[in-house]
Amino acid sequence: MRDAKTVSPGQPIRRTSPPSRPAAETARLGDAIYERDIRPQVEVDHIGAVVAIDVESGSWAIGEDEIAATDRLQGERPDAYDVWCLRVGYRALYSFGGGSLRRGE
Repeated sequence: MRDAKTVSPGQPIRRTSPPSRPAAETARLGDAIYERDIRPQVEVDHIGAVVAIDVESGSWAIGEDEIAATDRLQGERPDAYDVWCLRVGYRALYSFGGGSLRRGE
């Protein structure tokens, strides 16, 4: 049986992605990039859309949901691994309650 850590006997698997940063750091960087660079461009016309941000490069893409936005981002930047998603005009990506998550409400 082949070891899960090798492709063939004696050949280690190469990492295809760089090490990710901690989730809290990705969130902090993503929020900062959104507020500084992206929010003024999208908030008027794209309320409810999802923005996916590559926190390493600052590149971003917008889509109707998280999958569409991240697929679009990774189509443009296949090396994007630390990605932060936000819903335009809302304080959270998803909600599990009855209260509004719209900014300013």
